[in-house]
Amino acid sequence: MLTTEKISWIQNEKTILQNICLQLMEGERIGIVGPNGSGKSSLLKVLSFLVEPTTGHIHFRDINVSGRVPLEIRRRISIVFQEPLLFNATVYENVATGLKFRGVPKQEVVRLVDMWLDRFQISHLVNQQARSLSGGEAQRVSLARAMILDPDILFLDEPFSALDVPTKESLITDLGQILESTCTTTVLVSHDFKDIIRLTERAIVLMNGQLAAEGSPIELLERQQSEQVEQFLSHWKKDRF
Repeated sequence: MLTTEKISWIQNEKTILQNICLQLMEGERIGIVGPNGSGKSSLLKVLSFLVEPTTGHIHFRDINVSGRVPLEIRRRISIVFQEPLLFNATVYENVATGLKFRGVPKQEVVRLVDMWLDRFQISHLVNQQARSLSGGEAQRVSLARAMILDPDILFLDEPFSALDVPTKESLITDLGQILESTCTTTVLVSHDFKDIIRLTERAIVLMNGQLAAEGSPIELLERQQSEQVEQFLSHWKKDRF
């Protein structure tokens, strides 16, 4: 579905990403992990067409995407960030916004909003103002707004890092069930390898902007890795073994 060929990204004369070759299959859930400053969020921005790579190519459904990204491709992806970017409006209006921009009939908008609020267990918030929501509630609204568009790929950039542990655990459980049932192709960036284990089938470890290891989350913990990767994964290996 999405393939990168030797992607590099240089910003302010600093190499952020270097020679990234990655293939994302339809229905696959992949995690991106690495220490702070390794390029995780930068890679997500490149993959989701928020920034253009300095060198290399990205293919989306066999289309070589470069320069100005066609609207029909942008409409096939959804992105959720660490901080929910909600409008100063009701929960209903926030979740319905994308569908309204696309000219979806009102009756269908109502049906889909009701369905996704229910799936994220926030139906009771439908008429509440977004600015009055808790952090966990706001992130559920943000995820519902992303999923209602039926994206080809869902990009998640540290969506749980601002949440307390009980709120995070509850949201990960619900989101995991939703992604499993919808078979949504997903790219998750997280600094917590436990999130990667619970929500993805394959993970890549970035070190200094380069792909340092790749495999299923369990394989990465069980197999011997390079010294840098071993050091990064040591905390979670200790917990597991």
